[in-house]
Amino acid sequence: MRKKIAIIVSIILSFFIGATGMYLVIHFFGDSDTIKTVFHDTKNVTVTEKDSISSSVDKLSNAVVVVQTSLNNQQVGSGTGFVYKKDNNKGYIITNNHVVADGNKFNVIFPNGQSVEAELLGSDVYSDIAVLSVDDDYVTGVAAIGKSSDIKVGDTVFTIGAPISDEYSGTVTKGIISGKDRMVSVTLNNQVGDYMMNVIQTDAAINPGNSGGPLSNINGEVIGINSLKLVQQEIEGIGFAIPIDEAMVYVEKLEKGEKIVRPMLGVTLLNMTESYELYLSGIIINENSPEGVVIGSVTADSPASEANLKKGDIITQVDGENINSRAKLRYELYKHTVGDEITITYYRDGKENKAKLKLNKALQQ
Repeated sequence: MRKKIAIIVSIILSFFIGATGMYLVIHFFGDSDTIKTVFHDTKNVTVTEKDSISSSVDKLSNAVVVVQTSLNNQQVGSGTGFVYKKDNNKGYIITNNHVVADGNKFNVIFPNGQSVEAELLGSDVYSDIAVLSVDDDYVTGVAAIGKSSDIKVGDTVFTIGAPISDEYSGTVTKGIISGKDRMVSVTLNNQVGDYMMNVIQTDAAINPGNSGGPLSNINGEVIGINSLKLVQQEIEGIGFAIPIDEAMVYVEKLEKGEKIVRPMLGVTLLNMTESYELYLSGIIINENSPEGVVIGSVTADSPASEANLKKGDIITQVDGENINSRAKLRYELYKHTVGDEITITYYRDGKENKAKLKLNKALQQ
């Protein structure tokens, strides 16, 4: 028992001795640089958000607008756009073709809430680009255009748009570049059918209403135009944007009211998976046939007929690029303009052939 009491007394005495010693140190050596530094550093500790993108958002947000499309005074669609240029007392706005395709009247809502009717200068279904203009007195900001060729997988990006409706205009979402030079197949409309697009993949949330809005790098520069989202129940976080480098080639023509002219091959095409359509066309595909796209018919006096292409031929390459679908062939063909010459590789009767085609006919859009 005495031993326990001695231990307790020792603890109490140690506490008081330590406390007294600390008091004496502070009292006699209170000007110590060490003590000053400790108290000074503790008093001025601050926490900063190193990965905040608020300054970049501020740089771009005033250039982003809501685009409302109406047909006979009934609203039929809504999307996003952004001002990319001011010139000759006009402000020029980029959006998606599919945002404006079904209307004949277009209203633009600026970040300050002001709504103004816009003029549609031009649009193109294949690139999914449209250009509008308004009086520059309404413009509240102009976006800085970056380079999509400079992006790297893993780069931080963000979007600004109006998901669902203008009620949520100015919504910011953030993510990374998940992939670049992605080839995705899309159905543009019933008249055009399927087509392939080269796009940027991102996990930044892109929802209905974001179409036509900017995809921006960390510096607030536009590097893509949000265009479509892969929507499946089991898939999340996959959005796509048109690279700005490719888009601006079309924008420069559309803002002048010029149509985008693409070459015509002069054939109907069938995918090798379309068994019923091949059967109705009387075309039999051998099991050993190479991968490609099948010619269903050839138009007279066309580049294809002049090159002696025939029904049932299987096109496997265009200028050395492998072709595995109708959409891919269109993509490779529309890289060219009327007047260009291309080389088609095709199979007929089990043999590989090559033909040079002069693209001297324009596609009627």
